[in-house]
Amino acid sequence: MSWNKYFFFALFSVVIFHQGFAQNTVDNFLKPSDSLNISRRNTVVISETALAATALVGLNQLWYKDYPRSDFHFINDNSDWLQMDKAGHVFSSYQLGNIGKNTLQWSGVGRKKQLLYGATAGFVFLSAVEIFDGYSAEWGASSGDVLANATGTALFVSQELIWKEQRIIPKFSFHSTRYASVRPEVLGNSVDEQILKDYNGQTYWLSANMHAFFKTSKIPTWLNLAIGYGAEGMINGHNEPLSNSSLPNYDRYRQYYLSFDVDLTKIKTKSHVLKTLFSLFNTIKVPAPTVVYTQNNQLKWHFVYF
Repeated sequence: MSWNKYFFFALFSVVIFHQGFAQNTVDNFLKPSDSLNISRRNTVVISETALAATALVGLNQLWYKDYPRSDFHFINDNSDWLQMDKAGHVFSSYQLGNIGKNTLQWSGVGRKKQLLYGATAGFVFLSAVEIFDGYSAEWGASSGDVLANATGTALFVSQELIWKEQRIIPKFSFHSTRYASVRPEVLGNSVDEQILKDYNGQTYWLSANMHAFFKTSKIPTWLNLAIGYGAEGMINGHNEPLSNSSLPNYDRYRQYYLSFDVDLTKIKTKSHVLKTLFSLFNTIKVPAPTVVYTQNNQLKWHFVYF
């Protein structure tokens, strides 16, 4: 099933689930508390701490334990993968901060603490991962990653402070590419792995809500304009050809996108079940007509791009 079809199938399933199975008790449970709910707050703190600890322990066991340790050190990988990995750090830090802020809002925690403790959750967690990298002889902490993590958090917090809403949202989309089959051990053997590893198929977007910038206009409140960044031709991080390898050497180039999008959180509904699910799906760029400009001065048009 293509990713375009998967997205619409999943969204359709959400609506069917809500109509057929969601109960008032579930909706009431998901409704944010008007005042501090200590039980909810404790649940959030304990759950997020446990999840983060479990993720870090699991990451250490699955990823780092088989590699030699070293003194803490930094590396300069800012030119790797044409900065696609850095765009991923911005996206991840922003979205984790968004989740952290929303869960504290759900428990009735005050707005300042939502931003101080919730919105910075992504930066804190990803910084812990960076420390793991720093003590690994195989890798090393990346100053570029730290800066990207800080940028994602700053993008979220600054909008809350300036506008008290999120007008510009980082989003993600993915399509399978021919490069993964050339080097599957690096770019992924399955679609699930390729989503995380194949930077050629990833696109990172900044999706801006047009009505939020023009409050008195008749622009639909859910309509967004999105600019995207992607790259192709990468089967390794560096630009240099792989030594002692018969693998092809592709031309690496950047791509820039302009497209329409939908802010699902602007769709009006009284259902907190749907609000929650729309918020989760809002991390994904909706397939839409797209103009693509490549680094080698080519202009392309896609009727639907994902």
